[in-house]
Amino acid sequence: MRPVDAGYISYSALKDGSVDLADIARMNDWLDLKADNNNRIERWREANER
Repeated sequence: MRPVDAGYISYSALKDGSVDLADIARMNDWLDLKADNNNRIERWREANER
């Protein structure tokens, strides 16, 4: 559901099979990478604002 929640695909795309598990895995990997990068940026900002 993460790709749906992020707005990358519609829920109906999950149901009708227009995306496969490889597509979903790739989107989940991207969401993980984005979250990790955002966390790193935030930690860097906190460390450098002092």
